[in-house]
Amino acid sequence: MKRLNIFCFAPLALLSLTSCKPGTTTDTAEIKPVVITEPVKYDTDDPAIWVNKADPAKSLVIGTDKDADGALYVYDLQGKVIADKVVRGLKRPNNVDLAYGLMLNGKPTDIAITTERISHKLRIYSVPDMKPVDNGGIDMFVGETGPEFRDLMGISIYTAKDGKMYAIVGRKSGPKTGGYIWQYLLGDDGTGNVKATLVRKFGEYSGKKEIESIAVDNELGYIYYSDEQVGVRQYYADPEKGNKQLSIFGTTGFAADHEGISIYKLDDSTGYILVSDQGANRFQIFSREGTKQNPFEHKLVKVANVQARESDGSDVVNVPLNDTFKHGLFVVMSTDKTFHYYRWEDIAGKELKVK
Repeated sequence: MKRLNIFCFAPLALLSLTSCKPGTTTDTAEIKPVVITEPVKYDTDDPAIWVNKADPAKSLVIGTDKDADGALYVYDLQGKVIADKVVRGLKRPNNVDLAYGLMLNGKPTDIAITTERISHKLRIYSVPDMKPVDNGGIDMFVGETGPEFRDLMGISIYTAKDGKMYAIVGRKSGPKTGGYIWQYLLGDDGTGNVKATLVRKFGEYSGKKEIESIAVDNELGYIYYSDEQVGVRQYYADPEKGNKQLSIFGTTGFAADHEGISIYKLDDSTGYILVSDQGANRFQIFSREGTKQNPFEHKLVKVANVQARESDGSDVVNVPLNDTFKHGLFVVMSTDKTFHYYRWEDIAGKELKVK
């Protein structure tokens, strides 16, 4: 099917669902993935991409299978399950994120963190061997007693310029002001396992549904999270910079829930923020950088329809991995128990830049 770049959607019935503005384009044709992974057993939810810096072609995709008998699935770039790396027996793992170089036992260690909803614990594994480094899990939201106030959902890792690493953690429900999101400093507990020390509680919440997707921009030092059916909220990632909300964007034009957030970086300060418009099977794409008048104004620059259905989680990297993914990889969860791999240039089309 030929791609048509038009202003908003052509059918009048869909105009109310889009927040297109003059100069914003929408792909009316679905963008197709180049790889669809082997399915999980129960229910995919969120992926994370680990880049093998020594050999990018051996990079991995780690994704959650969300069930009381859940797992972390590990895939190669061809979408094949790497069976001996799959972590099973997890109690409803929801979201997953990755970070590079946490010091454990005096060695920089890449880690994958997933939120285990039923146990209220973070589960942490070294990458690429997928061995536990959490001493059985780390309790989150200790002391909270409200309904679903300890049921873990979102996770993102902030690595500060000074090397400190923080877990940004969300949950199924929480207070509307001042503490839906909790931030923990990660470190070695003295035995080579990870410990987490609470450093702040922050974040506004509409109360409409829940907050699941969280993303961190390490270079610019921002946290973004999806307040479902409301918009994407932005805060400083550095706890010393305070808890004031910097912006909320994407407040119109979403068919239903705001879900997965991914950041494609052209350089240290420019690029794109991709937000899943779950009910419409598309991603609304905003400028990573602000405007001269407002550094926290993120303009809608494109709406991209994808073949993945009702996507919850996503992740993106900007580095060349192999002959297929020469300009980066965008991984999207789909409700058919799979993850879809897209080439960045297919998402970008003629409207967005390619690193």
